[in-house]
Amino acid sequence: MSKNKLSSGILRWMCSISSPSLLKLGENNLTGELSSSLQNCTKLYSLDLGNNRISGEIPKWIGERMSSLGQLRLRGNMLRGDILEQLCFLSHLHILDLALNNLSGSTPQCFANLTALTSMILLDIENDEMRTAYSDHMELVVKGQYMKFESIFPIVNLIDLSSNNLWGEIPKGISNLSTLGTLNLSQNQLTRKIPLMIGAIQRLEVLDLSCNRLLGPIPPSMSSITSLNHLNLSHNLLSGPIPTTH
Repeated sequence: MSKNKLSSGILRWMCSISSPSLLKLGENNLTGELSSSLQNCTKLYSLDLGNNRISGEIPKWIGERMSSLGQLRLRGNMLRGDILEQLCFLSHLHILDLALNNLSGSTPQCFANLTALTSMILLDIENDEMRTAYSDHMELVVKGQYMKFESIFPIVNLIDLSSNNLWGEIPKGISNLSTLGTLNLSQNQLTRKIPLMIGAIQRLEVLDLSCNRLLGPIPPSMSSITSLNHLNLSHNLLSGPIPTTH
């Protein structure tokens, strides 16, 4: 139901009449805060409400009640406030897109504990609900361009928090996310150094930390990420040599 002119009223009854595994309402006319009735969608695996005019804060119940959630796309809205630690409760979460909002505060340290991004997890897709969620597509911004993924499953692992007002340091534990493929923290107000062991994210293909206030050297471990094909560290306060492979 994406790319229509649906209003927010649809969210109030959607989960009261069924228990969907997939909810795609991106690019509509949704306004106001996220309806609390969504927390009744306890079997929801994919939630896409991107590019609407949803306001308010990200509710705690997303992390507390929607334990099956693996894909959360809220980019391009008017969300404010902190990125809550309750999102770290989502053990299946492998796509988190909160870009282009008004979020502030620091990036939760507990992101290092997102289970689906720390190991390759084989999920059971034999049941009809999970198969339905897996058979759909999602548009994600990768390398600065919209890309349509027809089969996104756990193969595509992404965190995009770009174009917000996040501050503080990049969590050191983010290096634990060994299966993360895309990390975009650009256009925020992040400070301090890039985590020393960021090179431990061996499956990282896209890393964009541009337009922040990061300082210090580029970690030597970054040269060991052999899968990296898009790197943007521009418009920061970095110094020192560029790491090279030996």
